Amino acid sequence: MKLAVGRLLFAVCVGLMTAGAAMAQPTDKPRVIGLLTLGPGLTAATESLLSGLRERGWIEGKNLRVEYRFAANRPERLPGLAEELVRIGVELIVASGTPAVQAAKNATSSIPIVMGSAADAEGSGFVASLARPGGNITGVSMMLAELAGKRLEILKELNPKLARVAYLAYVPDPAHKLFLRQTMDAGQALNLRIQPVRVNRPDQLSAAFALIAKERADAVVVQPLFSNNLGLAPRVAGLAVEHRLVNISDGAGYVEAGGLLYYGPDPQAIYPRIASFVDRILKGGKPAEMPVEQPQKFLLIVNLTAAKKLGISVPISLRARADRVIE
Repeated sequence: MKLAVGRLLFAVCVGLMTAGAAMAQPTDKPRVIGLLTLGPGLTAATESLLSGLRERGWIEGKNLRVEYRFAANRPERLPGLAEELVRIGVELIVASGTPAVQAAKNATSSIPIVMGSAADAEGSGFVASLARPGGNITGVSMMLAELAGKRLEILKELNPKLARVAYLAYVPDPAHKLFLRQTMDAGQALNLRIQPVRVNRPDQLSAAFALIAKERADAVVVQPLFSNNLGLAPRVAGLAVEHRLVNISDGAGYVEAGGLLYYGPDPQAIYPRIASFVDRILKGGKPAEMPVEQPQKFLLIVNLTAAKKLGISVPISLRARADRVIE
């Protein structure tokens, strides 16, 4: 009897020791998310996203692993990269830009997708409505029609004789049609002629600006994707200066890269919001029940260094209204 009791106590002790050892071992695996973008690598927007995640307790290399997939300015690579993220089993995909969102949408209807600066989520068919997405996609929708008119008004304030404005559009992004339509509608209301200039590849930019100059445009509006996703802000801004074209964009980092004017959403306010979506989904939230957000804060930034290179003077009224002036 004593032997049996002894064996029982020994077994209990071994069991407790084993359980204690198991509890002492780190069992939590990092959560895995994917980041899909058209651009060639990490950007300031990406860093802002990671910073927003850190503030919410998600630390890359500790409890979070990010699978980066960059299309290197080649839209045709996006579908394959999206399918690869699905195959490796990421828990959600942050898709930056409309082409990336479309690729992710085509690749999965079950893995949550968080839109990072996508254009017109409802019009593009990504969600049933902004208030009730209804599927596996939510995030931030950037398309605000009234901003097209605001940018043209700013250009007209800079040059009251403004008559012809080019719009530089990137064809592989399906949202370029929406941007163009809104700009042309706003131009008609302001009695401005809008010249669509479309490029299919970055190596067509020089020819595009030569055409803009040949057609004697007074200014150029630059689609945000050139800065936000393609990393081409320095190239585009440099060509605008070379051809002495007044220029404006709502692409993050455009004026910092040498562009003249920025008017659009505050870039620093957008990606922390995207981080909020990621955080809520990782904690069990459902994209279908998370209303899509639109930017609430907008900035006007003026680059006086670019103005000097263009040989133009920025009105005091415009400088006074600017949220930031680069000198």
